[in-house]
Amino acid sequence: MPPNYRVYILKLDHRPERDKRVTMHTALVARAFGSQSFYLSGICDNNIKSNLSGVTQQWGGEIEFSCINNPVKFSKKWKEGGGEIIHLTMYGLQVDDVIDDIRSSLKDKLVIIGGPKVDPIYYELADYNVAIGNQPHSEIAALAIFLDRLFKGRELYLEFSGGTVRIIPSPRGKRVERKKEH
Repeated sequence: MPPNYRVYILKLDHRPERDKRVTMHTALVARAFGSQSFYLSGICDNNIKSNLSGVTQQWGGEIEFSCINNPVKFSKKWKEGGGEIIHLTMYGLQVDDVIDDIRSSLKDKLVIIGGPKVDPIYYELADYNVAIGNQPHSEIAALAIFLDRLFKGRELYLEFSGGTVRIIPSPRGKRVERKKEH
C-alpha cells in the first residue's frame, strides 16, 4: 500500500563541471525509489533534465524535474505550505531512531541532500536532521538508504507504467523485455 504522503528531493548547490554524475545518479535513485520530483539548486543543468527524461521514456514511470533559484526561500515556502523537511546529514540523528516518526507523519516530505558546504539555515529549517551513519559518504547512498527505510523496502517492487524496456528477474544472465513499437 502506498503511503499517504509524497516525497520530493532537493539537491543543493549543483556544479555541472564537478557533480554531473553524482547528481544524475542521485536523480536516478530518487526516481527508482519512489520520489515524485527532483529539484536542483545551484547551476541549472538541462543535461540532467534531458537524461532523466530519457530514462523515464525508456524505463517508464514519471518524475518531475525543476531548477530552484533560491532553495532557502523554496524550503521556507514548503514548510509554510504544510510539508516537512528531512535534511540528510552525517551530523543528524541516526535514521533508525527517527524513521518511525517520519514515516507516521502524513505530511509531504522534502528530502534535502547537500552540496559542498551546507548553509546552517537548512539544519534550522529541517524538521529532522537525519544521519545515515556519522561518517563521510555519498549522498547517493544516503538517499537510497533513507528511502529504503522510509518505504520499508516496498520501493524495490515498484512497477513503472510506460517505457519500452523491462527487466525480467533471472537467476543467471540478463533477461530484458522490449516493447515493440507500432
